[in-house]
Amino acid sequence: MTGKDIPIAEGLFTWPDPEPRLIGSRCDDCGRVTFPRQASCPACCSTHVREHLLARRGTLWTFTVQNFLPKLPYASGETPETFVPFGVGYVELPGEVRVEARLTENDPDKLRIGMPMELVIVPFRTTESGDRVMTFAFRPV
Repeated sequence: MTGKDIPIAEGLFTWPDPEPRLIGSRCDDCGRVTFPRQASCPACCSTHVREHLLARRGTLWTFTVQNFLPKLPYASGETPETFVPFGVGYVELPGEVRVEARLTENDPDKLRIGMPMELVIVPFRTTESGDRVMTFAFRPV
């Protein structure tokens, strides 16, 4: 077992980083910001896009709690016996984009639309070789 932390996907967020940022893209022609990073703009079809680091903080735009095991490729390796419901929502990053993400909070009484949220990197699953696969989530500030 190696026991190292690895990102769920390369180029999705800055890694490792004490103040992680999601990696999106910004269109040089129309200014549209997208996440994840794209090779062309979905608004104007321009290929004049460049990497853009998104804001770390935003506001909770909407949310729900997922009370069932996700199917592949979103499964984390939990079983019906070990599954813990989790929050999922859209976080609006100021002047940029809304990002769909897991939330670190799963109690709907502790979440409210419009509350400030902050990006964090959290464990998602463990590989057969013992590496922890890390993903991004948002937590209440």
